[in-house]
Amino acid sequence: MGPMGGVKVIEMGLWVAGPSCGGILADWGADVIKVEPLAGDPFRSLEWLYPGSANPPFELDNRGKRSIAVDITTEAGMAVVHRLLADADVFLTNYRVAGLERAGLDHVTLTERYSRLVYAHVSGYGLEGEERNRAAYDVGAFYSRGGIAASITPDGNDIPYPRGGMGDHMTGLAAAAGVSAALFHRTTSGRGQLVSTSLLRIGAYMHGWDHNVTARLDQETVPYSRTCPPNPLINGYRCGDGKWVWLLGMEADRHWPQIVRALDRPEWEHDERFESIEQRMEHSAELVAAIDEVLATRSRDEWAPIFDEHDVWWAKVQTTMEFRADKQARKAGCYIQAPLADGEVVDMVATPVDFGTSQWFVREPPPELGQHTELVLMELGIDWDHIEALKSSGVIP
Repeated sequence: MGPMGGVKVIEMGLWVAGPSCGGILADWGADVIKVEPLAGDPFRSLEWLYPGSANPPFELDNRGKRSIAVDITTEAGMAVVHRLLADADVFLTNYRVAGLERAGLDHVTLTERYSRLVYAHVSGYGLEGEERNRAAYDVGAFYSRGGIAASITPDGNDIPYPRGGMGDHMTGLAAAAGVSAALFHRTTSGRGQLVSTSLLRIGAYMHGWDHNVTARLDQETVPYSRTCPPNPLINGYRCGDGKWVWLLGMEADRHWPQIVRALDRPEWEHDERFESIEQRMEHSAELVAAIDEVLATRSRDEWAPIFDEHDVWWAKVQTTMEFRADKQARKAGCYIQAPLADGEVVDMVATPVDFGTSQWFVREPPPELGQHTELVLMELGIDWDHIEALKSSGVIP
């Protein structure tokens, strides 16, 4: 079992940013009980996008959890939640602040009642300010408002369409780190505390180089174009077979001789336009066009051994199918075997941290809605007559 073995997490989350944190904690060994409304986490409905009845994004962020379905708008349903919280270590939510306050599930109320509880709140725009209750997804608070979309869109170009969950997963990972730190602090203080992060905050930090330039120098940053980057040696190039490579010459003057030799253009080393990083930046468009022309003469597979022979730092630009076949991705632990409800064991993406002695694995498949309701209630000491009464009154399914 992973390093979170013995930790009990009550997750009241929906879609991705909150549940992805719960998914990480479940992978690390925590007992994550996902409290869902009777209609379920709306993330479950995303299966319309995929063939059959599969919902791979939901599976990734919810495997290893137990699900109970309960109507928390009822007094009896809220009593169940408090029975869960009474011996919980962590309460994790990404519900909006106003709704939590109406339900009496805000951090002030719960941390006063349960002094050892770590309260983890993942939000769109933070817990303070006029917009703290604004509806958010990562494409809004992280990608759009966080400045990322604008920073990768050169003037006159359309904004690139983002992939799902990018900001959500970074936010969930940050929340998992915060929960870990708060649990560590509790070992000496004996008290839990609020842990908070937001999609907007993660957008600022992930895009921190640009935002810190603006903060320090009071100037707008400018999107780079592939055809005219400040350093042409750290840029993407298309090979003769249409596949792309990314050169990694960050230390431009150090890497320049190797690139010149690999491309078999010795005359470039003495070309006044390219003699230093400053000159190459001034003549960036010319150099990019020249490298484009050379790389178009061979396929990526042909360039690969040439780059390696001349110690050129580079990377393939891969599709997801190419990545799945990448042997190094397997060695790096990017995939893990995970069970499904029907007993089949399949490849899934691994959460991104390993531990030397506290080995983790996926213990359970993603839960069906309310799959563990009766079992969890019995673990709380609720007898069968009470469970039947909850069913009859529509508090649980």
